[in-house]
Amino acid sequence: MPAFIHHIATETPEFLYSNEFTRERMKSWVTEPRAKRLVEMIYERTGIETRYSACGDFLKEEGELFKVGADGMVNSPSTGQRNAFYARAARELAVKLARKTLAECPQFAKGEITHVVFASCTGFANPGPDYHIIRELGLNESVERYTVGFMGCYAAFPALRMAAQFCEANSQAVVLVMCLELCSLHMQVSDQPESIVANALFADGAAAAIVSAREPARDRPYYRVQGFHSALVPQSEAHMAWDIGDNGFNMVLSAYVPELIGSNIRGMLGGILEKRGLTPGDIDEWAVHPGGRAILEQIEEQLSLPATALDMSRSVLRDYGNMSSPTVMFVLKGFLEEAETERAMTCAIAFGPGLTVETAVLERCGAAIPAAREVRGVTLAQAGILDAGCSMLDS
Repeated sequence: MPAFIHHIATETPEFLYSNEFTRERMKSWVTEPRAKRLVEMIYERTGIETRYSACGDFLKEEGELFKVGADGMVNSPSTGQRNAFYARAARELAVKLARKTLAECPQFAKGEITHVVFASCTGFANPGPDYHIIRELGLNESVERYTVGFMGCYAAFPALRMAAQFCEANSQAVVLVMCLELCSLHMQVSDQPESIVANALFADGAAAAIVSAREPARDRPYYRVQGFHSALVPQSEAHMAWDIGDNGFNMVLSAYVPELIGSNIRGMLGGILEKRGLTPGDIDEWAVHPGGRAILEQIEEQLSLPATALDMSRSVLRDYGNMSSPTVMFVLKGFLEEAETERAMTCAIAFGPGLTVETAVLERCGAAIPAAREVRGVTLAQAGILDAGCSMLDS
């Protein structure tokens, strides 16, 4: 029996920062003139206009984690301090998003949730957000809980694949899948180019989905799961990695990542498309994880995609930055909200440490109501967003 993604909901922390604010804050924190020039150049090329963070420290001199000393230098919080912040903030954001997801998908009552799959790579806590979702929402205590940990930007697909397998094996299963990352807590203030790139790209956010084999409601768009595929880019292990240091989690991010992904993406897609008798030309919608502007450009070029094919990915990058694992779910949600046709074949792609490439083929069914399509057109001024704030970056 097929599994369906009935609904996708998203949530962000409270602090919103413009790219201009972030750039100027980081220029004031790095020390070398060359590093200041790199900050200016890199931030201008990200394709990001705004991003969210759970941390408000960038707005004040005496923050909880990132304190500025009398010499103008920023301290480096310990991993323990950063993780303690994660445990508190992740709990709040996860519970808020879980409530929102169920409220927006009334087809499923909270008592029907049988599984919670929680994915994150930016902190650890036990009992963690999955536990607090069950407690604070009053879900059945017998709900099965699973954590998909430390996978990085591609973790949404292992989490969704696990949910789909539960539902295919048990027609009564109803799975709440959540990806939540607080990347900005691991900001490293450094003159090193890799740190500057990471700080320019990464941000915070969360996304959740309801997955089951139940017949979907016909009054809203949904995805029918067709299949998933995993692949590893040859000889790329050293180019992207994510490890735990004494002062937060450390990102290794080579400048060759976009080229490595681009040169291998066509062959890797063949594995999942050929099994279903598809070619890239049969794909109507491309939900690509916007790890960075150069990555999107490489995929667009190597797959010979139309100029507008990755507009949804670019809009998510522009408005939210790279939030790691939730980001591709923001893209998938965007296609649901703007769906104008009754059917579209969707290919979703995400990548992360390793280099690992995860793909999914989904059939998007149903069109959205016209009001839902207006959301992405709202400008920052119309939304009441002012120019304030700073945060974190990409993968």
